[in-house]
Amino acid sequence: MLDKLIRKRGGRQEAEAPDPADAGSRGVPGHVAIIMDGNGRWAKKRALPRIAGHHEGMKTVRKITREANRLGVKVLTVYAFSTENWKRPKPEVEFLMKLPDEFLGTYLPELIEQNVRVEMIGDYESLPPHTKRAIRRAMDETASNDGLILNFAMNYGSRAELAGAVKEIARSVKEGTVRPEEINEAMIAEALMTAHLPEPDLLIRTSGEVRLSNFMLWQLAYTELWFTDTLWPDFGEADLREAIDVYRARNRRYGGIGKEEVK
Repeated sequence: MLDKLIRKRGGRQEAEAPDPADAGSRGVPGHVAIIMDGNGRWAKKRALPRIAGHHEGMKTVRKITREANRLGVKVLTVYAFSTENWKRPKPEVEFLMKLPDEFLGTYLPELIEQNVRVEMIGDYESLPPHTKRAIRRAMDETASNDGLILNFAMNYGSRAELAGAVKEIARSVKEGTVRPEEINEAMIAEALMTAHLPEPDLLIRTSGEVRLSNFMLWQLAYTELWFTDTLWPDFGEADLREAIDVYRARNRRYGGIGKEEVK
């Protein structure tokens, strides 16, 4: 129950789209999602243990959060730990489970000062107690902030999320509160962990990999995708601005055709 409370906290209040002023032909994306990839390769290139890359990647989360907030992004979702990441070596997993405590313990005052609200999507209940405490504390202490939402996808897998949504709707059908013919896209979206958030406008994946890795499969249906060879620890403010500039230049047609193509 607690994980459901976390993922749907705030009801149906959606983050507002940013003002497109000073943004050329389109505004800053309201919701940016990032698959933070390349920490291990960053460390290997420097003959360091993989955990050194994860630690450096934590610092990148801080600077990208600050820059996204400065640019007017309303929601920043970062893929911090997938349901498949439990397959990694135990020492690495244990280190990753300590990172939220270190990151939030170090930067929480700064996040509060910047009016950032911390949220999480994923299987909260299956996380270690110390990880849950750190996340819960950050969420509680930033609950009244109404600026950028820093949304951690932690112990998250999109297929598991979709399976959970199907089960929730199936229960409603079984209880007689929903008829099968009433099931539609809006109902499915409402049953997802991101029900209170707008769908991502822009997805960034670092490190040169070109795949979604079980991340927000439903939500990314019409998201603009941007891939870079830059490893996550090396990803900086200029890279974020470049991705947003590319996003601004694209014509999002949502399956239709652009005005310039209509004759």
